[in-house]
Amino acid sequence: MTDSSKKPPLAGIRVIELARVLAGPWAGQMLADLGADVIKVENPDGGDDTRQWGPPFVEGGDGENLSAAYYHSANRNKRSVTADLKTEEGQSLVRRLAATADVLIENFKLGGLVKYGLDYESLRKINPKLVYCSITGFGQSGPYASLAGYDYIVQGMSGFMSITGEPDRQPMKAGVAIADIFTGIYAVAAIEAALIHALKTGKGQLVDMALLDVQSAVLANQNMNYLISGRAPARLGNAHPNISPYEVVPSADGYLILAVGNDNQFRRLCTILGLDGVAGDERFSTNKARVVNRDEVRRLISTETLRWQKADLLKVCEENAVPAGAINTIEEMFADPQIKARGLRIDLPDAAGNVIPGVRTPVVLSETPLRYERPGPRLGEHQEEVVAELEALERAKREGKSSP
Repeated sequence: MTDSSKKPPLAGIRVIELARVLAGPWAGQMLADLGADVIKVENPDGGDDTRQWGPPFVEGGDGENLSAAYYHSANRNKRSVTADLKTEEGQSLVRRLAATADVLIENFKLGGLVKYGLDYESLRKINPKLVYCSITGFGQSGPYASLAGYDYIVQGMSGFMSITGEPDRQPMKAGVAIADIFTGIYAVAAIEAALIHALKTGKGQLVDMALLDVQSAVLANQNMNYLISGRAPARLGNAHPNISPYEVVPSADGYLILAVGNDNQFRRLCTILGLDGVAGDERFSTNKARVVNRDEVRRLISTETLRWQKADLLKVCEENAVPAGAINTIEEMFADPQIKARGLRIDLPDAAGNVIPGVRTPVVLSETPLRYERPGPRLGEHQEEVVAELEALERAKREGKSSP
C-alpha cells in the first residue's frame, strides 16, 4: 500500500498517545497514516477500553482474540506500550517518551494528569517544543470544564439531535460517534498548525479541543439559519431546510435520494417524471417557492417516482444530469465499483501473519503518500522495542550526539 520511494508527510514526527476510545485515537491514527511514529501508551490492565467493545472480535488464525473490531477502527499503524500511571515507573516512562516527542495527545478529564506530573505545564519544562493536545468533552474553561464528556450526550447538547430525525418522532443521534470523529479530525488540523509553529520557533503549545465546541460548530448552515432568522431549526426527517426537493423519495422497489440543487435541475426532473407545467408554476418555479411549498412538492414528486423501478429512475436521472443516488447498506457500499476503484478497503497483516481489514484515511497525496503498514497493535506489543529506542536516544544525548 505504500510507495517506499516517497516518504509520508509526517515521517520523523513522534506522537505519544495517552488516549482511549475514539476522539484521541482517531487523531492518532490519522497522524500515523500520515507517517508519524505514534506510540500508544495503554494501561497494562486491559488497555484501551475498545479492545473489549464487541462483538464482533477479530480472531487470529489460531482462534486467538485480537481485540474488538471497534479497537481496530482507530488504532492502525501505531506501536503499543503499557504504563501504569499510578506508579513512579509508569510516570517515568511517559516523561521519557514526552522528552523525545513532537506531539502528545491525551483525553483525560480536566486536570486528570496533574497528579501524575504529566500535564502540559509539567511536560513543557521537559520538552519546550512539545505540542500537547488535550481532548475533553467541554474544554479547559467554562462551567462544564470539569464534567466528563460523552459523544452521545454531546450530540444532544449541541443541538444536532434537535435537527435529526422525523418531525413527529424522537430526536435521533447519528449512526456513528460523529462528535468524537469530527473532534479527532479537527485535532489533527490543529496539531499540524501547532507543529508548523513549533518547527519555526522551537516553542510548543497547548491545543485545547472540546467535543461540544466541535459538534456545535459543525452544524454549519443550520447554525446560520438560526442566527439570521432567530428561529431554531426543527427536524425535517430526510428533507433539507434550504433546498427542495432534496430528500428521500419512494420508488416501486425501494427508496432513493433526490438532491435537486437548482431550478434547471428541477425542470429536468419534471420532464423525466412527466410533470408537465409544474416547473413553470409560480409555486414551484424557484427554490425559494419550493421550500415554502415543500409538502406539495413532495406529494407531486413521490406520486410519480412510485411508478418507476429504482434502477431505471437512477439511470435516467444520471443521463439527464439530475442528482440522484442509491441508499446503500454498508455491505453494498464496500461492493460499489467506485469504492473499490478508490481502494477504501485495505487489508493489513500483523506480525503473526493474521490479515486484518480496515478502511484507509480518505486522503490522497501525490508526492507524500500516506502509509499503511500494520493493523492495530496488541497490548504492549512494542514495549521492548520502544524502551530500547529510548535508552539509545538518552545515551546519545549524554554523549552529546543529536541522534543514536
